[in-house]
Amino acid sequence: MGKVTTVFWISLIICGAVVIFGAISPDLLQTYTTSITGFFSNQFGWYYLLIVVLMLLFCIYLIFSRLGKIKLGKKGDTPAFSLPTWFAMLFSAGMGMGLVFWTTAEPSSHAFLAPPIEEAGSDEAMKDALKYSFFHWGVHAWAVYGVVALSLAYFKFHKGYKGLISSTLIPIFGKKAMNSWPGKMIDILAVVATVVGVASTLGFGSAQIKEGLVFLFDLPNTFGLQLIILFIATILFIFSAWSGISRGIKYLSNINMGLGFLLMIMMFIIGPTVLILNMFTSTLGAYLTDFFNMSLRLSPLNNDNRTWINNWTIFYWAWWISWSPFVGIFIARISKGRTIKEFMLGVLIVPSVVCFIFFAVFGVSAMDLEQKGIAAISEFPMETATFGMLDQYPLGFLMSIITIFVVAIFFITSADSATFVLGMLSTEGSLNPAGSVKIIWGIALSAMAATVVYFGGTTGLQNVLIIAAFPFSIVILLMGVSFFKSARQEAPSAKTHR
Repeated sequence: MGKVTTVFWISLIICGAVVIFGAISPDLLQTYTTSITGFFSNQFGWYYLLIVVLMLLFCIYLIFSRLGKIKLGKKGDTPAFSLPTWFAMLFSAGMGMGLVFWTTAEPSSHAFLAPPIEEAGSDEAMKDALKYSFFHWGVHAWAVYGVVALSLAYFKFHKGYKGLISSTLIPIFGKKAMNSWPGKMIDILAVVATVVGVASTLGFGSAQIKEGLVFLFDLPNTFGLQLIILFIATILFIFSAWSGISRGIKYLSNINMGLGFLLMIMMFIIGPTVLILNMFTSTLGAYLTDFFNMSLRLSPLNNDNRTWINNWTIFYWAWWISWSPFVGIFIARISKGRTIKEFMLGVLIVPSVVCFIFFAVFGVSAMDLEQKGIAAISEFPMETATFGMLDQYPLGFLMSIITIFVVAIFFITSADSATFVLGMLSTEGSLNPAGSVKIIWGIALSAMAATVVYFGGTTGLQNVLIIAAFPFSIVILLMGVSFFKSARQEAPSAKTHR
């Protein structure tokens, strides 16, 4: 089964315990997670906002500092993937499936169901809806990924350390501590956070595939149907993971980005094109203007607004943090040979702009329907919102079929990337973990996804994410400090690594 470690076994036991608990007593598990989530959101909301802003400022600093000249590799190393392929792979792993899930549902909810500030259904609420969607899916999210990915790539490819989260903290705690139980505990935390983060996203994805099939083909809307979808997808993504990163994941990522952009272009042409362009431009300006106000907004004296922030902003920041060990390791793996400046510019800007475009196209198309009284998209279940919106436009059935394929392939690329990463973390940082290890983690991911969906649907997913993210956020901060401590010592000679 490959060189597995105690990290593998302990992490697997923890994940198994959660799955068994959720299967035996889902109501009790939901009660516990809801209570813990409420505590973290109310008592540490300020913490989540501050650390994500700190990570973003750190990433921007690196772009313009002399550290940006350092190469994520040895002298002479060149990137293994072209820029288009690199962008497609990091985007697919980073948020592809979640993006398809939320592009319609989130703006519609913000504008007409539960607006962040303005009166529901007003013009200002529609503007805020798109602005906050940009905010949640923009550079803040990618800054979290960037710090983790940078630290891992730097210590693995530039310094020659193991590809483990614990190895990135050696400059702070020393090799002895990171090679023993303190280091193992950090890696276990990273594995569990990864399983929870990815399983939650698989839950969203399987729910959307199920709702799409129910909506289009009038299939029975049952939990059993979702389990069948999870089972089929598990077989597919395990096969993809088995084929290796340079084959399965690379090809699927490129195919799905092509399908995703085809869907977006079709919607742009068929939908309210001029309104989309106007809203995109206006919202981009509002996003930049209100950037810091949104970044640090907590509404301490308004309970309704604070509840909205807990349910959306804090949830998203926790989601990105819980995904960061998985996405960070994967992005690090495909970024060898790039300079820190090139890496940060690519990771922060390109995926963010793509997210903005998708939200403008789908979000504005949905809000326009509701404002004109054609269809109340905000009243659809979140999993069905995209299909409900597409149904109102020409070629809607065709676009819905493409959407199901896009979600399914994003499901596979996210999951097979995750099995690869989990294999790395549980086999001493191996860049080619054994196939049997990846199969075990693939099964564990699907079992966790089925459990969290069973015991609470979307609410249960949000609860588990916020809980898993809190302890790992501390590790991310330490990773940034460790990288800076090490890189600063060689900064004067950075030219030699260009």
